[in-house]
Amino acid sequence: MKATVDPDACISCELCVEICPEVFEMDDESGKAVAKVNPVPADAEESAQDSADQCPTEAIAIE
Repeated sequence: MKATVDPDACISCELCVEICPEVFEMDDESGKAVAKVNPVPADAEESAQDSADQCPTEAIAIE
């Protein structure tokens, strides 16, 4: 499973980081969320998917 964040769609709300800090973090340079690990660890798959489902701009893709 791979997580990606569309930087053009990200509004920097940090919801994904709150839900799944194992996978997502805020990039200091852009201020946008990024996936810090790929592939997504097996024990974080459910929370990573939850982050994608709750993203207000649908910026997160889990494949």
